[in-house]
Amino acid sequence: MQLESPHILVTVFAFLLLLGTLVVVHELGHYWVGRWFGVKADKFSIGFGPQLWGRVDKRGTLWRIGALPLGGYVQFAGDMNPASQPDENWEKLPEVERSQTFQSKALWKRALIVFAGPAVNFLLAILILSGFLWYYGQAVNPPVVQSVANGTAAASMGLQPGDRILAVNGVTVDSFSKLATEISIHPDERIPIRYQRDGEIRTEIAHIGVVEEVDRFGNKYRRGVLGLPIPPAEIREVGILEAPWLATKETADIVRLTIKTTGQIISGRRPVSELGGPLKIAKVSGEQFVLGFAAFLWLTAMISINLGFINLLPIPMLDGGHLLLYAIEAIRRRPATPIMQEWAFRAGFAFLVSFMLMVTFNDLASFGLFGK
Repeated sequence: MQLESPHILVTVFAFLLLLGTLVVVHELGHYWVGRWFGVKADKFSIGFGPQLWGRVDKRGTLWRIGALPLGGYVQFAGDMNPASQPDENWEKLPEVERSQTFQSKALWKRALIVFAGPAVNFLLAILILSGFLWYYGQAVNPPVVQSVANGTAAASMGLQPGDRILAVNGVTVDSFSKLATEISIHPDERIPIRYQRDGEIRTEIAHIGVVEEVDRFGNKYRRGVLGLPIPPAEIREVGILEAPWLATKETADIVRLTIKTTGQIISGRRPVSELGGPLKIAKVSGEQFVLGFAAFLWLTAMISINLGFINLLPIPMLDGGHLLLYAIEAIRRRPATPIMQEWAFRAGFAFLVSFMLMVTFNDLASFGLFGK
């Protein structure tokens, strides 16, 4: 049964709750590690643009909310802008003040401060997934073929009941759930599948089928299918000490799949139209919010992983871009020249603006704004 889309106010509230939570967590990573290394924070901003609210704490940090709620930043002492470009006058500060600037710290400390933002996004996701595993348990369904329908990719490659799937395109699978996930990202592709039959290991090339599904809110999804019915899974209880390890493995799998699907888009094997932006995230936030707390919390974990991954990309203006410049600094034994940094940040800014325009266009097109 298809459900009506949530009211616009519910969607806006859910989006701000989701994005606000993840931005605060991300920036707190930078802030707390910076404080740990003795760096003073001048500003802690949720959102950009004109200030809607602000308060200065006893340490001299301005905590503010900006009018444009699409991110945030921590501006440390010695930074001349939110992109953390150095203020040329920082060396002229008194010794006590200069020692509290970001630029005064050792390279490895600066790198850790920058890395802390994406790291806590991953940690938040691991914490949420750990809670799900501990509360709901882990589904156990070994990837052993029960039956094979005619006309499917499984039938074409010769799978038979009793065969055990071992790997999909080089990735080991130990459950039907992981098998389905790995197959789903290869619609209409030919990939190797390794399986075991009567103790013998075999590998066949499968031409993965394609299905287009429509969820309860009318959203369409295209995914790959092998054509094997998934048997009921047994639920195994997961201890509170085991859950974080399993959640960490699941998070690593999600990052790997994100890298792989991003590569498919870059190589043209997936359409660029599959990339979503803030409007699509807002829509999905509202939909998951009305489905319940668990659904919304699961979405929070997924977006948190993606936020951590995106921020580690080696693009100037992002955390990964700063880490790239620090790597260059470590190799050259001196920082990149101011002109090099300036052009890098300009290129990064231009790329991010272009990317945001593209995904926003995709969002509007998916909403039917430009017709069919």
